Amino acid sequence: MDGKKRLNITQGIRVRIVLKQDQKSGKLTEGVVKAILTNSPSHPHGIKVKLDSGDVGRVKEICR
Repeated sequence: MDGKKRLNITQGIRVRIVLKQDQKSGKLTEGVVKAILTNSPSHPHGIKVKLDSGDVGRVKEICR
């Protein structure tokens, strides 16, 4: 599923995000969505979320 559309992301799903400091390397961090921080229905770089771990980043992949 597309991490650029807000409707694909809900609290409690497992996702892979890119943290701000990892944007150049592209390293992904996996976790469970605690809160959705982007208000708009879509974002070209991915919807910004906060994970249960406290990490904040943009969704690149939605895990199944």
